[in-house]
Amino acid sequence: MKDIDILHIKQRFGIIGNSPLLNQAINVAAQVAPTDMTVLITGESGSGKESFSKIIHYLSVRKHGQFIAINCGAIPEGTIDSELFGHEKGSFTGAYEARKGYFEVTNGGTIFLDEIGEMPLATQARLLRVLENGEFIKVGSSKVQKTDVRVIAATNVNLLSAVEKGKFREDLYYRLNTVPIYVPALRERDQDAELLFRKFASDFSDKYHVKPISLTPEAKLELLKFRFPGNIRQLKNLVEQMSVLEMEREITLDVLQKYLPKNTSQLPALYRNLKDSDEHFSERDLLYKVLFDMKKDMTELKKLVHDVLQKDAVGTDMLEEHHELFHNIHEDTTKEELKPAPYLIDASKREPKDYDYSDNNDDNVDIEDITHETEEDESLSIEKKEKELIVKALKKNKNKRKYAAEDLGISERTLYRKIKQYEIEE
Repeated sequence: MKDIDILHIKQRFGIIGNSPLLNQAINVAAQVAPTDMTVLITGESGSGKESFSKIIHYLSVRKHGQFIAINCGAIPEGTIDSELFGHEKGSFTGAYEARKGYFEVTNGGTIFLDEIGEMPLATQARLLRVLENGEFIKVGSSKVQKTDVRVIAATNVNLLSAVEKGKFREDLYYRLNTVPIYVPALRERDQDAELLFRKFASDFSDKYHVKPISLTPEAKLELLKFRFPGNIRQLKNLVEQMSVLEMEREITLDVLQKYLPKNTSQLPALYRNLKDSDEHFSERDLLYKVLFDMKKDMTELKKLVHDVLQKDAVGTDMLEEHHELFHNIHEDTTKEELKPAPYLIDASKREPKDYDYSDNNDDNVDIEDITHETEEDESLSIEKKEKELIVKALKKNKNKRKYAAEDLGISERTLYRKIKQYEIEE
């Protein structure tokens, strides 16, 4: 597809950005639109997946038919079958009259099923029949009805993982995933955050009859550095707040930082990221990480004080007087560099001897418990698992060390050292 066509699509559907990943998604959507193929759109919440469903519908031969967007996660399990396929009068309590479902109403059009991963298994079986045969049965009826509807589905969860856990039908997954489209997160879209900021600033200027806000160069750099876990939706809310609340229309770095969520500690960030990757950490694992980091910080502080005291005579006398405080700092540093971090290990795969869970008294956890010397075979197992987790984080973040390090809860320098240590090819 020519670039001019992509530009026209962006203008028509209000899509802002020049990211290659974004352009690729638009390209695929435009190419598949004239067909009747089922499409599965994946991407994080707030990344704009519904816009791509509209591109596919309005560039297809069904553009004059009805388009309905349904959030599967917002419909109660007990009523979703009735909503999608309709019901007969008296089929359940409260069914005072017959009702047409979305698949009947949208005949000849397009249905966009957002959050498809939240759909109950029983409803998934009904949906599979519609996709394969174009047939459905109303709740409380035995009559088979026909429909001609194109289905576009979207999800922000890993459906393959849901299949493995038995929460999503494998046959339905492959039927939906005829053509996959990945919508990139805002942090993957290079300079697009600035373009979107300007667009939203202009929109809210018109809405609230105020002068549009702008960013200083320092604030612009800070905006581009921020990862925006809420994606476009979060950025839009941010711009709206500043457009209404700030008297000065030029947003400085200090002002912007007041509106950006404060960086949470690496502990919950690590826990959340690993949980999303199907790694299950217990509260004790989190406590171990805190204690491990505290010991590491203390070692670094002792080393800094030691180096400062060495520079003058008074400091040298103090070192001699309190030599027991500093005699092992270089040994501690070496151990910290070579010893794998305990919180990088998959808790579900630890040997039972690692922790004694029979004792629920966690108040007396000794810091030394997480730095004791282990047997050689156990150490090799830990290093192997740490290497696997590092490789997984690098793949997830497309070999961007900064973001991989953030996911792992370690510094970028430590990650670089681990990559060299384990000879990981990027």
